[in-house]
Amino acid sequence: MGSGGVPKVYKLVKMSSSESELSDSDVELQEAFAEGRLKPGLNLAEKAPKQFLNNVGGLKQKLADFKLNLPWIETLDCVSKQAPLAPELAAQMLVNEERRENQLKNNKKLPQIDPSVDPVLNDFKRETGFHRQAQATVMEALPRLKAMGLKTIRPDDYFAEMAKTDEHMQKIRTHLMQKQVQKQRSERVKQLRTQRKEGKMLQIQTKLDRQKEKKMMLDQVRKVRKGQSKDLGFLDGKNKSKRVLEKRRVRDKKFGFGGKKKGSKMNTKDSAADISDYRRPKKPVGKGKGKGASKRPGKNRRIKNKGGKGKR
Repeated sequence: MGSGGVPKVYKLVKMSSSESELSDSDVELQEAFAEGRLKPGLNLAEKAPKQFLNNVGGLKQKLADFKLNLPWIETLDCVSKQAPLAPELAAQMLVNEERRENQLKNNKKLPQIDPSVDPVLNDFKRETGFHRQAQATVMEALPRLKAMGLKTIRPDDYFAEMAKTDEHMQKIRTHLMQKQVQKQRSERVKQLRTQRKEGKMLQIQTKLDRQKEKKMMLDQVRKVRKGQSKDLGFLDGKNKSKRVLEKRRVRDKKFGFGGKKKGSKMNTKDSAADISDYRRPKKPVGKGKGKGASKRPGKNRRIKNKGGKGKR
C-alpha cells in the first residue's frame, strides 16, 4: 500500500539476453572498481611503435624500373656547376648588402641580421644563382649540339602552327587595342586637367600681380598728392616689373603699337611744309666760280672728244 491508501503497481519488464549480459558486465566493473582492482591504463590497448624502413636497394630498383634509357638529344639533361660571377653582379650584390646593413643600423625596430644571410637579399642571390646555372648549362650544351650537327638558331622562313586560332588572337588584339585607346584617353584627360589647373593658377597669379601693381601705383599717386614724393616715373611705366615690361616688349615687337597701319607713311600738308630737317648741300671744292674754275667745253668740242662726226 502506498501513502493515502493507494496500492502500488509494479510493471514487469522482460530483458533480452544482450541487455542482461551488459548489466552483468556493468555490475562486475562496479564491483571491481569498489574493490580497487581497476587502475589507470589497464583498460587501454597499447599500440606498437611504427617502424620506418629506409630500403635503399628497393628504391634504386624501382627507379631503374621506370627510368627511360633515352639518348641525350631526347632529354638534354645537363649537370654543371654555376658559371663565374660577373663583376657587375658582384658589385651590385655588395651595394645591396651595404644598403641593407645601413638600413638595419638606422632602424632599431628591425631585427639585426647579418646582410650575408638576410632573407631580403636572398631573393637577389637566388635569382643570380639561377642565371649563373643557366649560363653554365648553355656553355656546355651548345658545343655538344654543334658537334652533333644540329642547328640551334631558328631559320628566318620557319613556320609553326599557332596553338591558338586566328579568331582568338584577333580578339586578344582587339582587346589590347581598346586598352591602349583607353589608356591614351585617360592620359589625355589627365593632361588637360593639369593644363586647366596650371592655367587657372597662372590666371590667379596674374590677377594678384595686377592688383599688387595697381596698389603700388595708387600709393605713389597718394604720395605725390600729399607732397611726399615728386617722382612721376610710375606714369611712364618705369616702376613696372621686369616680367611685365618684357612681356609688353615682346607683344609690341610681334603686333606693333596699334593704330592705323595703311597710309601711315604718306605725306600730309604739314609734313610737306616742314623743312626743319632740310640741310643745304655744301658746294664742291674747286668747281665754283672764280679764279681757277674749270669751264665746260662747247658742244662741238664735246662731240669731237667723243669721236663723233657732228650733225649731218
